[in-house]
Amino acid sequence: MLANVFTKTTRDRWIGTAIAGGAVSLYLLMGAAIYRDMDLSIYTDMPEVMRSLMGIPQGADVASMAYSVILGFIGAITLASLALSMGSASIAGEERDGTLGLLLGNPKPRTAVLVSKAGSMVFLIGMAVLLLWGGGIAVPVLLNFDTGGLFLEAIIFHLFINAILYGFMAMMIGAWTGDRTKASGITVGVMVLSYFAVGLLPLIEGASDLARFFPWYYFDSSDPVMNGVNWGHIGVLVGLSAAFAIAAVIGLNRRDLREQAIGVTLLDRLRNQPMTKKVVDRLAGSTRVARIWIKTLSEYQGMLIITGYTMFLMMGVLMGPLYNFMDEALITFSESAPEALMAMVGNADLATPEGWYQTETFSLMGPAAVMLVAATIGAKALAGEEEKRTMGLLLANPIKRSTVLFEKTIAMLWAAMITGFLTFAGVALGALVGGLDMSMGNIAATCVLMTLLGLVFGATALALSAATGRVKVATYGVIGLALVFWLLNTMLPLSDGLAGYAKWSPFYYFLGSDPLVNGMHWGHLGILAAIVAALVALAVVLFNGRDIRENG
Repeated sequence: MLANVFTKTTRDRWIGTAIAGGAVSLYLLMGAAIYRDMDLSIYTDMPEVMRSLMGIPQGADVASMAYSVILGFIGAITLASLALSMGSASIAGEERDGTLGLLLGNPKPRTAVLVSKAGSMVFLIGMAVLLLWGGGIAVPVLLNFDTGGLFLEAIIFHLFINAILYGFMAMMIGAWTGDRTKASGITVGVMVLSYFAVGLLPLIEGASDLARFFPWYYFDSSDPVMNGVNWGHIGVLVGLSAAFAIAAVIGLNRRDLREQAIGVTLLDRLRNQPMTKKVVDRLAGSTRVARIWIKTLSEYQGMLIITGYTMFLMMGVLMGPLYNFMDEALITFSESAPEALMAMVGNADLATPEGWYQTETFSLMGPAAVMLVAATIGAKALAGEEEKRTMGLLLANPIKRSTVLFEKTIAMLWAAMITGFLTFAGVALGALVGGLDMSMGNIAATCVLMTLLGLVFGATALALSAATGRVKVATYGVIGLALVFWLLNTMLPLSDGLAGYAKWSPFYYFLGSDPLVNGMHWGHLGILAAIVAALVALAVVLFNGRDIRENG
């Protein structure tokens, strides 16, 4: 039983793990190739606080830049996300799919099942880490630069322990709640908050010691690439991971398990309210398939609530007052930084409120939030129905395939627009609370472009879902494309000869016109909207031309 659970879990997830490890290794190669041809003084001359925020060590060369920035940021986020996905699916995912009862019907205790799931997670993250280690060894050889004095194994080991921490945190929450959405959402929130807290708290006088309360501090504050393994910090991360693992065992053994995913949707809650029942019943239509989009949107209410809360409060409202505590060195640096460097954050001027919000909210977190909700719905819109064996029942009703796809697309559009609107509301309120003189129209323009950017990748996931009927293919495919396009948009402007090719990335049409300062660029809006429309049309063609799978 233990071997079977371990083996099956590993078999189901090894492809995604291999893709993640291989993709980050490829980014390491691309990043190192670009850094090799750059004048690195634009980084080494930064104020210490800015280098800390970006994870750049003192006296960085090509190797330390590549290892610290690519592995310390992209690698860390990728592996931690991979681990928390496995952790949240270990128990809560089985309950949601209605398979945990069958699993526990075998003569093995709950703890044994949890141990097998945990063992598989650790093994798979270890496999991804070994791929990164191999890439870290190969890249200097391929590009012919020296890595003398650097500790590649140290950053790889820190990456491994950091990822495992978030995996066990998600596993613990899932074991106690049986809700995969809460397990993954809360853990992602902790990870994001931790990353920004460790980067921003040193900018506030007297608050730098508070960074020690966040796990990310124990991952990279000791600069393992330059200084080797910090065993004290590793001990803290291992201790927290062990505590989460023990808490997961306790939670799983104390709780009544659900035999299937049972939850009250937003639609159900509205129907139970006398004031909204009549309106919702009319919108929802008959019990056949009159309003598929409402049902689909209700299924993702947990993800929308967590994502919306994060963007509205943490990345919106709180960032306004925080701007007033910015370190003067950071503002001075932004006024003299090379244009090529500032292209990495959309040419933002940190001396202005617009530049602050662009760097902290819109350069990465905002697009990622919209992509998360849009791509999740897009990937599961069709392939999810096939894997749950419900597509046949859905299409048995007098409804066209294209209608099903359009209804799912409407749900994706609403989810993206809700996330974009909450981001706008948070940033607008943050600007008012912080006393910042920002244009509400420009904030709205930026959020509209951000929403369309997220929908580009949501529509990409929808097309992959329509073409393959596989959730994993759609999910991993859109993640890979998003990372490639983001890397092209951030790295290519650093080279004069390659800067023009950044226009091939959808990210260029989001911040390329500096909408927080200049307002809406209608040409960029048209391009993003056209891409979304083209991808949805492609999804219709692919879905109509494919045989539907009747089993998972």
